[in-house]
Amino acid sequence: MAGKVAAPGTAVLLVTANVGSLFDDPENLQKNWLREFYQVVHTHKPHFMALHCQEFGGKNYEASMSHVDKFVKELLSSDAMKEYNRARVYLDENYKSQEHFTALGSFYFLHESLKNIYQFDFKAKKYRKVAGKEIYSDTLESTPMLEKEKFPQDYFPECKWSRKGFIRTRWCIADCAFDLVNIHLFHDASNLVAWETSPSVYSGIRHKALGYVLDRIIDQRFEKVSYFVFGDFNFRLDSKSVVETLCTKATMQTVRAADTNEVVKLIFRESDNDRKVMLQLEKKLFDYFNQEVFRDNNGTALLEFDKELSVFKDRLYELDISFPPSYPYSEDARQGEQYMNTRCPAWCDRILMSLSAKELVLRSESEEKVVTYDHIGPNVCMGDHKPVFLAFRIMPGAGKPHAHVHKCCVVQ
Repeated sequence: MAGKVAAPGTAVLLVTANVGSLFDDPENLQKNWLREFYQVVHTHKPHFMALHCQEFGGKNYEASMSHVDKFVKELLSSDAMKEYNRARVYLDENYKSQEHFTALGSFYFLHESLKNIYQFDFKAKKYRKVAGKEIYSDTLESTPMLEKEKFPQDYFPECKWSRKGFIRTRWCIADCAFDLVNIHLFHDASNLVAWETSPSVYSGIRHKALGYVLDRIIDQRFEKVSYFVFGDFNFRLDSKSVVETLCTKATMQTVRAADTNEVVKLIFRESDNDRKVMLQLEKKLFDYFNQEVFRDNNGTALLEFDKELSVFKDRLYELDISFPPSYPYSEDARQGEQYMNTRCPAWCDRILMSLSAKELVLRSESEEKVVTYDHIGPNVCMGDHKPVFLAFRIMPGAGKPHAHVHKCCVVQ
């Protein structure tokens, strides 16, 4: 039986993980990753679990297909997951389609003790009871149990081969209906460009894409329900403000390309102390002399520069962050706590929710603290992203005030 007897309600675990590194170096990373993931499952004992993956299959999907199959098989048949007798897996493996490929993978696991759970059929507009284990891949566009879109090329024209998009599924547990959206937003293509303006041009691109998704999931085609959006948002700290704060007493040297006069490097040196180099900034280099500032007290001092979500404060809620930036960690299996000097560390991987979903989550805080928002594998190399999870319980009758929820009990 999942969960403690004393704790009422249905235990839910939502996990987001950019897993690209796992398929670029499967021998060294997958074993660690799975062990840490199973530990979180064992600790929180969810009845319903959703794992949203981005960059599934890594940079070279075609070469990684055998690793993908092995990873999926391990998740579905491992000893750690033996009590989850029903599963749905949706893998976007259509890597030859530049128009549609998102490299997203959404996994849903149902504990054997969970009786009444239904999934929404978007085509038939009906809920269907979930039985058995099923894997859907290749062309997800024809699967009625989800909605999938890749963002248009003109959202991020400088990236010719973007995989960014979203997958949405809808579930009903204990008379409570909600959407789960797996999302991957656009990255910062250049540290130098990100540094130029506040907020950065990339921040604006992400806002446009996220706004599109939020409008899409509450449009008129289907009934409105609570929703959770979790994935790699690629939210970055406000680069200009961070650099100015980290290098308050530094002087800046600009290095330009001899042929084009284009800025290729910024070097920040201490005004005294033998002109020690504090920060070097290039397109794909963010080399700050003291990484501890990103780890001390879980990087709390930097949260004031984490501003991208504020645009959506009337639409989205997030629990307080009490874990260090989730990206970019070293991919060296021996350096589980070290960041790479490629980007300014940031909280890219997040679990956000609608305001009605917030009520659902926080309602379970009443008796004992059963809501946890944290990262996985703090001391272990999990690839360049640390997975992030939210564990909570849906209390009995939580969905009752919303009249539309009852329809999920009518399965046809």
